[in-house]
Amino acid sequence: MTRSLAVQGGSPVRTRPWPLWPQPAPGAVRALDGVLTSGRWSISGPYRGAASQERRFAQAFAAYNGVEHCVPAASGTASLMLAMEACGIGAGDEVIVPGLSWVASGSTVLGVNAVPVFCDVDPDTLCLDPAAVESALTERTKAIVVVHLYSAVAAMDALRALADRHGLPLLEDCAQAHGAEYRGVKVGALATAGTFSMQHSKVLTSGEGGAVITRDAEFARRVEHLRADGRCLAGQPVGDGQMELVETGELMGSNRCVSEFQAALLVEQLGVLDEQNERRRRNAALLDKLLADEGYRPQTTSEGTSTRTYYTYAARLPEGELTHVDAAAVGEALTAELGFPVAPCYAPITRNRLYDPRSRGRFALGVQHESRIDPKRFELPVCEEAARRTVTVHHAALLGDESDMHDIATAFGKVVRHGALLTG
Repeated sequence: MTRSLAVQGGSPVRTRPWPLWPQPAPGAVRALDGVLTSGRWSISGPYRGAASQERRFAQAFAAYNGVEHCVPAASGTASLMLAMEACGIGAGDEVIVPGLSWVASGSTVLGVNAVPVFCDVDPDTLCLDPAAVESALTERTKAIVVVHLYSAVAAMDALRALADRHGLPLLEDCAQAHGAEYRGVKVGALATAGTFSMQHSKVLTSGEGGAVITRDAEFARRVEHLRADGRCLAGQPVGDGQMELVETGELMGSNRCVSEFQAALLVEQLGVLDEQNERRRRNAALLDKLLADEGYRPQTTSEGTSTRTYYTYAARLPEGELTHVDAAAVGEALTAELGFPVAPCYAPITRNRLYDPRSRGRFALGVQHESRIDPKRFELPVCEEAARRTVTVHHAALLGDESDMHDIATAFGKVVRHGALLTG
């Protein structure tokens, strides 16, 4: 009994390898080699007689999401900051964000000199709770940022109605939801703008990268200026060796561009995204059933979700079980059984060790501002409970087969049955 769990010296459930991530698309090597010999490695490089990879990806990703405009950017963080600045958000403005998310949901707001207002989440979807948002609105609120977290789509009907009623822009952070749909519309196309991350771990990746999508031509033009040092793409053909980016003087920006290598890779990876998403979805449905049989509560999604995607598979620990240990200890035990990382869900941003405005001199903008951005002023009981009781599995595990899902369920069941042995 004392050696039943692998974390304490027992035999693990599994020793076979798991699918690797990232997985290059069939044309990835050819596309990268094409850039290498093209004489153009950046959108800010000279035109070479063919559409840039950046433009090719922008057009393909806009079409994929059913919108008219896509502006690629250097990262998801950059994309979110660009979208906020394109909305006119700046010094002292309040931006409502979920308290349960990756730290960038808060740090990006700070990065445009605004004030993040952290709100609690729905206990089942782990996405922004519309009722909590409404309670947090003030005369200083200038935008709402909703995050489609892990494998859930937020309650967009309620959030859009709320934003419309108060005349606020609604931004969708889709860093974890490429390809998800709400009432038949791709996420990111449901609000003022959608932002994406193409960082290493994401379901659509180029190692690093991002994008902003929108239906609004003027909004897209502002984003273009903001991400390319105040330049935007010429509205007419240019000659070989000339620059496609023109200096308009309309709006000062910064350099937040992707390289041609990243864009070329994204064009290829986009071609396999739907098939990979379907495989994850199929395996997640099986895993939902298997873990529910063990007493776990898999994360749900909002009622309007028509197509779900899985960046991370999240499940709440069985009621009344494993209450003497935290989710980190449970994750460590599951990792030992599976040979694949199982981790607690995000800590609330307000107590995330990566979120500390006081550690950056750039945010020391006066006593009043420092008081407003103090994360300790927020109470987020649902976020806190989720962090105590939720474990997560990266989507690479969902690219396996049914036997892999049974291994995961066996490990989860084993840890519950022998949970009394855990400490921490």
